[in-house]
Amino acid sequence: MNFLFAWRYFRSKKSANAINIIAWISVLAIAVGTAALIIVLSVFNGFEDIVKGLYSDFYSDIRITPAKGKYAAFTPDMVQKIAATPGIGEISFFVEEKAVLMNGDYQTIVYLKGVDAAYDKVCNLSKHIERGTYNLGTDEEPAIIAGSGISNAVGADPQDKLSNLIVYLPNRKANTFDNLEAMHSYNVVTSGIFAIQQEFDDKYAFTNLRFMQYMLDLKNEEYSGVDILLKPGSNETAISKQLAAITGDKMKVRTRYEQNQSLFSVMQIEKWVIYGILSLILVVAAFNMIGALTMLVLEKQKDIAVLKAMGAHTTRIQNIFLSAGLVLAIVGGGAGMLLALVICTLQLQFHFIELTGSTFIINYYPVQMHLQDFLLVSFTVFTVAVLAAWLPAKKAASQLFSLKS
Repeated sequence: MNFLFAWRYFRSKKSANAINIIAWISVLAIAVGTAALIIVLSVFNGFEDIVKGLYSDFYSDIRITPAKGKYAAFTPDMVQKIAATPGIGEISFFVEEKAVLMNGDYQTIVYLKGVDAAYDKVCNLSKHIERGTYNLGTDEEPAIIAGSGISNAVGADPQDKLSNLIVYLPNRKANTFDNLEAMHSYNVVTSGIFAIQQEFDDKYAFTNLRFMQYMLDLKNEEYSGVDILLKPGSNETAISKQLAAITGDKMKVRTRYEQNQSLFSVMQIEKWVIYGILSLILVVAAFNMIGALTMLVLEKQKDIAVLKAMGAHTTRIQNIFLSAGLVLAIVGGGAGMLLALVICTLQLQFHFIELTGSTFIINYYPVQMHLQDFLLVSFTVFTVAVLAAWLPAKKAASQLFSLKS
């Protein structure tokens, strides 16, 4: 009944055109604010998905590393229990250490990571090879897959068969400061160059796991950690807790989010800040709504008097004008959501809004619509509408109006 009155008031012609104009301006402001919120949140989702995709090709679903020190022994019993945990797809062991790469007069410090044959299944590094092939070599004839930044720094090139690339790693058994004895060196070849993003490309190089264990005088069971790929649909938080129970206090178990917690936290903060700023558009719409409903109350003085004469309680009058505010919100919010849906769908299909510059991975604004964003914006519009309509509705219910003109 309340919405029936509210709908009739919204559709009916007013005695002053200004009331209709202000009402439609309120609807337009709500529609614009709603559309802007959904579009911007969807674009943030698109960028977030791209960033997560890049990091997922470098960081595993779950990583187990020593709680203290650089290396730890993964006993056969522990490895068997890890592999038998429900939801585990693939496991890949790695050894990581700082190293110096030299090629003639050029040198650079890198994080050299020795990985096994299962690593590419866990992290998909091979799909980012831009030159050469994905080949880690053997423990006797090691090969290096270097980031594009490292390649530029030392001239590592898989097509240059004459390059004299030497890797220097710390001698863990040395008790001297003599540079020759404090470092192990070995000639390696460059098999491939990868390009993911600058943070990784300038820092990491990959090689054979057994070669790294040999160079660092590690036992066969000693590793820097293990990367784990989960089966589709697995709950990484639950599996992480199970693995923590298996490995105990000596190991640290981290999900992909925990490995990059600062990055993902910053992305979420940015999203909420933008949401708060764009919500100010709805606050502007709220002031328009207050004006429209206040003028509607003055327009419907006789209707209010008749309803009270017929026994309508003040709560009924208040709810009618609250419903009038919700009608404005529903019409404006619905139109805004429809507009955002159309724009986002067109962007997904045709990429008509492009990114300027040539340093981006893609040349258009990515869009990814989430149901929770639509629900969040709907709740925001509903809250703003109720707060804006409360004062005019309370005024309409509390004041006394006469049928005399």
